[in-house]
Amino acid sequence: MNHKLMNQKISLLILLFAIFFGCAGPKQEETPQRPNILFIMADDHAFQALSAYGSPLAELAPTPNIDRIAEAGMRFNQCLVTNSICGPSRATIFSGKYSHQNGFIDNTAGSKFDFSQNSFPKELQKNGYKTAVIGKLHLGGTPTGFDYSDILPGQGSYYNPTFINQEGQYQMEGYTTEIITDKTINWLQSVKDSTQPFMVMMWHKAPHRAWDPGPNELGMYENTTFPEPESLFDNYETREPASLNYMSIADAMSLDRDLKMTDQPRRGLNEEQLKAWNAVYGPIYEKFKEENPQGKDLVHFKFQRYMRDYLSCISAVDKSVGKVLDYLKESGMDKNTIVIYSSDQGFYLGEHGWFDKRWMYKESLNTPLLISWPGIIEAGSVNNDLVSNLDFGETLIDIAGGKVPADMQGKSMLPILKGETPADWRKAHYYHYYEHPSEHNVMRHYGITTDKYKLIHFYYDMDKWELFDLEKDPNEMVNIYDDPAYTDVQADLHKQLEELRVQYGDTDELNQKFIEEYNEKVKANPGIEYWKPVK
Repeated sequence: MNHKLMNQKISLLILLFAIFFGCAGPKQEETPQRPNILFIMADDHAFQALSAYGSPLAELAPTPNIDRIAEAGMRFNQCLVTNSICGPSRATIFSGKYSHQNGFIDNTAGSKFDFSQNSFPKELQKNGYKTAVIGKLHLGGTPTGFDYSDILPGQGSYYNPTFINQEGQYQMEGYTTEIITDKTINWLQSVKDSTQPFMVMMWHKAPHRAWDPGPNELGMYENTTFPEPESLFDNYETREPASLNYMSIADAMSLDRDLKMTDQPRRGLNEEQLKAWNAVYGPIYEKFKEENPQGKDLVHFKFQRYMRDYLSCISAVDKSVGKVLDYLKESGMDKNTIVIYSSDQGFYLGEHGWFDKRWMYKESLNTPLLISWPGIIEAGSVNNDLVSNLDFGETLIDIAGGKVPADMQGKSMLPILKGETPADWRKAHYYHYYEHPSEHNVMRHYGITTDKYKLIHFYYDMDKWELFDLEKDPNEMVNIYDDPAYTDVQADLHKQLEELRVQYGDTDELNQKFIEEYNEKVKANPGIEYWKPVK
């Protein structure tokens, strides 16, 4: 037989054998590619100012780009914070721990986050993620856990901001919201072709006080009249701690710094920016002086000015989100990128007559949370579980394929994102606020929130309890703690509260230690006016 012909037949048999057994044999599964993570956070963005939440206010000032995240993913209706104030909230997100465990309990001078402790960015790095933070961090010190950081020092400024990166401090000209956006897109471009998954935090300064609109948003709502909340003139009947506040629009919101009703030039603006600024605010101020509103008329005026400026700042944030989402889509990165939008806490938009946050009442306690994840989260889904900023870090570690450290106190929301709430998910959420005495005179308090009730204990400078029926009184106007009809409810809530305090390691002895340390800080800063009475 011809050897050449025989060799060809053997080669053909080998090929057929390989094809047959290659097809018939077990299929090798590819390792799924881990998702990229884009974590967007605003500062003091109230859920009432997001049209995805259906607020009448937001209907007049919609947020169509941020809403895209909700439309493509999940909206959380009950995302609650552990301590409603900027730095401590961020520290909780980083550490996955309550304030009394991570050591960052208040925003007073000298407060710094201990970056030597573990954090979710460090855990993501361990699991092969490239990490970056751009924008407002507000934790003091030098951030760790990041391959790249480019952050504002402290609160930062709205115009012509200073930044700090690994090479040092420098200043840029422009509007901070837009600068942070462009920096984020530039960083995304730098990792576009990398096989390494990434997590980037685009954390905005806006819409933090004093609500300076950008050059593209100046005057955008001057012809809009926003609806006032029913409780704008709340008299705090049955709620003594609330009656002692100094955070009302009527008393604490300044006409010059906050509402721009002054003939003094806005600080930090260049000549061109100042010209555009004065063209808008100059005529408004002249009309204000001419009309000279007083009493309730002045409160009405201040509320409208507050909303017009605050919502203009949010419009710039919404455009920022749209620009980044568009880049993800154009680059093809959107198909494997989780997008998270949240705020460091909620905020008052005139409810109870207030601005700011701090309280355990709804508008301060509830923060917006929207998450999209193509192929995993059902588009347009809505969740009503009690989730928390305490859970953010644990969730991202779980998504990255890491093991959540045992000392982190939150829970991974990964099952919830997949539409499968665990049977043992929390039924009550614990809260603790520490910063008193302080500029807004919000008393120290802790408490729990369930689907139906809220129990609060004001424990320093007073010993007061408050109980609210959230189904009958969703605006938390009537304290029913002494109502005999709620005796059993009260007893059950007290039991749950003590169980949570034990679970999270919060004690009266620890609170006394924090009080003594805080009072020493107050003594060391005599130039700071820490408390102002309402009257």
